[in-house]
Amino acid sequence: MISSQPKPLWDSLAVYAHKRVLSLFALGFSSGLPLALVFGTLSFWLREAGIERATIGFLSWVALTYSFKFLWAPLVDRLPLPLLTALLGRRRSWLLLTQLLLMAALAAMAATDPQQDLSRLVLLALLVAFASATQDIVVDAFRIEAAPESMQAALAAAYQMGYRLAMIASGAGALAIAAWADPNPDGYHAAAWQTAYLAMAALMLIGLTATLMSREPQLPVAAQPKACDGWQDWLYQAFVAPFADFFQRYGKQALLILALIATYRLADIVMGVMANVFYVDMGYSKGEIAAIAKVFGVLMTLLGAAIGGALVYRFGTLKVLFLGGFLVAITNLLFAWLASVGHNLTLLTVAISIDNFSAGIATSAFIAYLSSLTNIAYSATQYALLSSMMLLFPKFVAGFSGVMVDSLGYVGFFVAVSIMGLPVLVLIAILAKHTKNDGSADTAQPEPPQS
Repeated sequence: MISSQPKPLWDSLAVYAHKRVLSLFALGFSSGLPLALVFGTLSFWLREAGIERATIGFLSWVALTYSFKFLWAPLVDRLPLPLLTALLGRRRSWLLLTQLLLMAALAAMAATDPQQDLSRLVLLALLVAFASATQDIVVDAFRIEAAPESMQAALAAAYQMGYRLAMIASGAGALAIAAWADPNPDGYHAAAWQTAYLAMAALMLIGLTATLMSREPQLPVAAQPKACDGWQDWLYQAFVAPFADFFQRYGKQALLILALIATYRLADIVMGVMANVFYVDMGYSKGEIAAIAKVFGVLMTLLGAAIGGALVYRFGTLKVLFLGGFLVAITNLLFAWLASVGHNLTLLTVAISIDNFSAGIATSAFIAYLSSLTNIAYSATQYALLSSMMLLFPKFVAGFSGVMVDSLGYVGFFVAVSIMGLPVLVLIAILAKHTKNDGSADTAQPEPPQS
């Protein structure tokens, strides 16, 4: 019989030494590396090369590829790759393919000068974005299938740590390499940026090594892809069955679950759009924000993610999901206080530290929750859909954040955003009640798999 007693704190933290957790750290790094290279870092390169701002703005749409990954997720979930699948397994074969494609595309970007052939660079950036989004699909499926629900928050936390560190490497790190390789900082030299992008291509070896050293997840027979009777049955199993399965399993609760997914990050995302604008309006310098928000804030997010993973492992998903949602909502009041005080570095540091720490806890719990909703028979497709859905409504509302600030002022805006996070807590409480009524115990934790 599985015990429902919380695990000792040491056991909760010891989960981070598990081989699966360490492999997800490396795969998270592999997932986080390409994003800045087709978005922020690329924009810096293009602007230094003399590309017009309007053109750079349009080219940022390349990153929208990540928002539509659910469209080809069924193919990734079901389609075997010649030779590779037989050699490495369903998930590792796709991981290896996407990582090799990413390395090749980044190296090709490094061999291109936007002043000479902008169209080629854009096409390569689109290829990087597509391969990166595909890699994300596979990594999410690998994580869900690799360990039981009790370990999902720890895997999510390790993934976040790797992802965030990779974004620092492909953001600040790539800029530093380009600056180091530039013989004359006052002018544009394509070779400096090409050196930086070659270095980023080499860093993909971290994820590739993790793929080769990891074991393919072993699924129960009932969860393995079923043999299909013709192409029509294959299309049904790939594109229709994953969505039908979700609604069949959750019934009336499905709409409640989808409402929670669509609103859980509402307060976080709406506030985030105006954060940098707020800092500028309060008179903080770029150096102050870079040190406090971009470095110290990231470290607090990583700490929160690690603590969140341990808490879920000890207390269960829904309890920590509620805690994370409450903390994210209430910490917006710290920024309302900061807005009323004005420029104050100490208070800014406190507000950003607590806010990012809370966001780390909430994100770990939320990823674990999304993972628990998926059927491992359709893990790639279902998780790609759920993770895309969690951004649609918040991103739409966030588009009105500037209008809200103009109407309410910063104090009123942050109070309003804090209130936005409260209905989510009601949804979690209702779902927790249904979970108990269904006879499932959220705190019951199966033992982790053997290394």
